[in-house]
Amino acid sequence: FKTLLSNECTNNCKYCPLRSHSNTRRCSLSPDELAKSFLSYYNAGKVNGLFLSSAVMANPDNAIEQINRSARLLRKMRFRGYIHLKIIPGASEEAIRECLSLASAVSLNIETAGENNFQHLCTTKNYTRDIIEPLKLISKLTSKGERYERVKQTTQFVVGASNETDKEIIDYSWGLYKRLKLSRIYFSAYQRGAGVSDLPGETSKVSNDDLLTREHRLYQVDWLIRKYGFEASEIPLDSQGNLPLEIDPKEMWAENHPDFFPVNVNKDDKYKLLRVPGLGTTFVSRILACRKSGTKIKSLGDIGKQNKLLNKAEQFVTF
Repeated sequence: FKTLLSNECTNNCKYCPLRSHSNTRRCSLSPDELAKSFLSYYNAGKVNGLFLSSAVMANPDNAIEQINRSARLLRKMRFRGYIHLKIIPGASEEAIRECLSLASAVSLNIETAGENNFQHLCTTKNYTRDIIEPLKLISKLTSKGERYERVKQTTQFVVGASNETDKEIIDYSWGLYKRLKLSRIYFSAYQRGAGVSDLPGETSKVSNDDLLTREHRLYQVDWLIRKYGFEASEIPLDSQGNLPLEIDPKEMWAENHPDFFPVNVNKDDKYKLLRVPGLGTTFVSRILACRKSGTKIKSLGDIGKQNKLLNKAEQFVTF
């Protein structure tokens, strides 16, 4: 059950249709209304957890207190299931700690890569104080051996509202995964017409469709980093520091490294196999299981039904 507690916002984030100066119909739920509504859906079997966020009502601590109060009510009502709570930028350390005590997962959106890019997006939040420092705090409080280590931490980039390059987003993502140990990073393509006219995303010549493709490419890169063993420095970029829209980044890496191929399906390790275009984590696991059983693989069709992806992969492997 994914919802806002309120859309009454005091912030002026220029990319957001709910910003303080937008002409939007405003609505709020009380924590009690939220808890009862959620439980009615949950008990009817229509939802299996709660994802709760809110606009910034009055100030960050007031907003996060309303979020925390909603979660407290649910826990008092003996709900022990999944609750994902949004951390409000600028919230106090005490409020963040309480949020962690109630949640299964939390997220604080980084929005963009770096303060220079952030200045285009919002003037009512301080990038370092309100976003970066809380991200570090949450990472510390949820690290292994700490009280809240069971709580997952995620974040999100708004892609294309500012002047950020894909390289900047990828480098920041790499740092968030490797230094702050985040569980997941999400990407949301900025759609022209949602923000104000002086945003870089509004004046850019890039189409909304291309921004959605850019979002998709960043998700592919995220998968390469999290699941396939790639480092940020290996991701292929154009001369402007952006991902080509017309080709999968893994396939482009393969084209740029012909010396790496062919990969031996019967001998090479998991991470070499995962570099093959067309082979995913599930298929590679099947290959390794087949090898473990002592079966000699003569074609990828021995493992799964021949399709477009396997036909692509055949060009990069030997048996």
